Amino acid sequence: MVESVEVIWHELIEVLKRQVLPATGCTEPISLAFASAVAAKYLTKNNIERIEAKVSPNLMKNGMGVTVPSTGMVGLPIAVAVGAIGGDADAGLDVLQKITAADVVRAKELLQQNCVSVSILPTDKPLYCEVKIYSQGDSARVCIEDHHTNIILIEHNNEVVFQKSNSQSDINHSVNIMEQVSIKVIYDFVSKIDFDDIKFILKAAELNDALSKEGLAQTYGLSIAHILRKQVSRGLLSDDLLTKIMIRTTAASDARMGGAALPAMSNSGSGNQGIAATMPVVVIADYIDADDDFLARALVLSHTIAIYIHSKFPPLSALCAASTASMGAAAGMVYLLDKGNFDAVNMAICNMVGDLTGIICDGASNSCALKVSTSASSAFKSVLMALDDVRVTGNEGIVCDCVESSINNLCALASNSMRQTDAQIIEIMASKP
Repeated sequence: MVESVEVIWHELIEVLKRQVLPATGCTEPISLAFASAVAAKYLTKNNIERIEAKVSPNLMKNGMGVTVPSTGMVGLPIAVAVGAIGGDADAGLDVLQKITAADVVRAKELLQQNCVSVSILPTDKPLYCEVKIYSQGDSARVCIEDHHTNIILIEHNNEVVFQKSNSQSDINHSVNIMEQVSIKVIYDFVSKIDFDDIKFILKAAELNDALSKEGLAQTYGLSIAHILRKQVSRGLLSDDLLTKIMIRTTAASDARMGGAALPAMSNSGSGNQGIAATMPVVVIADYIDADDDFLARALVLSHTIAIYIHSKFPPLSALCAASTASMGAAAGMVYLLDKGNFDAVNMAICNMVGDLTGIICDGASNSCALKVSTSASSAFKSVLMALDDVRVTGNEGIVCDCVESSINNLCALASNSMRQTDAQIIEIMASKP
């Protein structure tokens, strides 16, 4: 059934509120930490004896190489341990925001005592994790599926205390809404909705810009933003708008992947996707001195398109979703630079499909900031082409004359043929010494 414009607009706002959320740390380890924190609510935390976790291959892929905030350690074992000891079970993706130094010490003791195990569970679900904690004869088990905070089962002493059916899943509702819209519907929504209904999105600019400043103030990960900024002073890069977009966007990703304790505003369960959808738009807004109304509309356009595209392929796949989130950023930048030019929005997205098709996700790690930098650069180049009325045509590659068909072709690759690519990536990563 086709719903009225007013209903669709309301539901788009609700989708944004569910899918654009603060997240401290990479969301795959954080999902496991969240499950652990919820399980620990049913037990005495001070007497935890053993923690057993099982995760999907894709969650393992995205949790092996990232630093868990405030711990100085990499990987899923420290995430599940510190989640159990000090995690806030009511904070969702911000589960580790309030952990203390004492919590980290106790979590590391559990690891040193070999009381924590994390293994791969063969499953067709890209995003799945479960945690079982034992404490003085009691136990609690929590299972998460499909998206990072979607708890489907809680057991206490092997008795079910909560179970969710598929029909109750927020993610299913989000996908259903996205099936009823198009890029044009989203653009009209952004152009006409009352500012008061969308001003909450300005929090994305606030959080991700703060993370960007942190990434430039301190050394995190590969320090890609620092390196780019250094080349400006050496004269090897110009201090132009493209460089500013790359540096400020990449700095936020450097900090996030390097273990900064500040939250990112995520998109579709990913901090890097949230950064990619936010920071290029913020840089352009600063450049043209946009007011809050104008910025909010551009951010809503970017984040909604990012969610729309991501709803068409699995939550964790072989396709780097920072690249698709950057397609939203391209639309947001066009909106700021040439408001009312809907054709340029279409052209910018098609240009990106022609440019970034096939950029792979080989697990969450510090090198994700490189992919974020590449995606941000592609977004701005695509915008510049579109503003000059130039686009990759429907005669080239998987790009079609219609933007919707171009998006669908890209997402079909991620949903179908790239499944084998994903399996090969996981096999390669698992076999590394």
